[in-house]
Amino acid sequence: MDLTLGGRVSLKYLSLVVMIIQTTVLVLTLRYSRTSQQEGPRYLSSTAVFNAEVLKLVICLFLMLLEKGGSPTGLISSLNEDILQKPVDTLKLLVPAGLYTIQNNLLFVALSNLDAATYQVTYQLKILTTAIFSVILLRKKLNLTKWLSLVVLMVGVALVQLPDSNSTDVKKSPNFSSQVIGLVAVICACFSSGFAGVYFEKILKGTNPSIWLRNVQLAMFSSVIALAGVYMNDNTAVITAGFFQGYTLVVWITVALQAVGGLIIAMVIKYADNIVKGFAVSLSIILSTFLSFSFLGDFTPTHFFFVGATLVIVATFLYGYEPSSSRLPTVPLKTSPI
Repeated sequence: MDLTLGGRVSLKYLSLVVMIIQTTVLVLTLRYSRTSQQEGPRYLSSTAVFNAEVLKLVICLFLMLLEKGGSPTGLISSLNEDILQKPVDTLKLLVPAGLYTIQNNLLFVALSNLDAATYQVTYQLKILTTAIFSVILLRKKLNLTKWLSLVVLMVGVALVQLPDSNSTDVKKSPNFSSQVIGLVAVICACFSSGFAGVYFEKILKGTNPSIWLRNVQLAMFSSVIALAGVYMNDNTAVITAGFFQGYTLVVWITVALQAVGGLIIAMVIKYADNIVKGFAVSLSIILSTFLSFSFLGDFTPTHFFFVGATLVIVATFLYGYEPSSSRLPTVPLKTSPI
């Protein structure tokens, strides 16, 4: 075994650094690409989602090829055996693929209307939605620490949404309506993310597929669904100004970062743990807040924001904490059978 303890520790912290960079830079570049002044038409978010899914598909196919020792024959054989010969198993991924595509579109809406820092904190509500769907669909039981962390999380997110106590006529502010749109988009994305993740886990129980194969299946469906979204929402704009209208280097960086996001999370899950993931999320929130205030100039932190963000960070660590003993009592949530 060449992968010694030291090697695993290195991979653990490497995954931490990569996740912090990817999460922070994606949020900032996406926000900048949706709000910066530019000549000509702005790029269509629906095409960006489609391009990200196609790029993800290409990357996963390449990683599968490496798994097969660089043999194209082995890759084709695997795709035929695990996808074409198992249509029912493959079609199960249509639901999470559709939900993830909706989620990715909603994130563009959210960051078109919310500053990066508020978005980062609010998006942690996906911890709550994932926990709820885990209890309902997977019959998981959460210990008191996790339930406490979810309460703290909700309080923290609520505080972040509050305006500065010195501000007046908040509802008359020209930014109020866009903030409401952004907030609704984030909340809907959290529910989509939570349900899709738990559903994905549920349908894969008892199977042992390659993680790259599953991402290939997801990306195949997501690409088709995303292309349908382009046709339904932006067909006229595409015909008028082209599929790649408004694309700049920043847009392509955003597309690339979105494409590798899920793969980075998979790496974190494989080589790290919930504490490391929570640490990465917390650092990303802090960095996004600082950079949004310092460079984008679209965010001024309030006392409510600082308190709320701190509570969200604490809740993230609490939820990821796993006690060494299993003596903590659990609080089951009664649900009807599925």
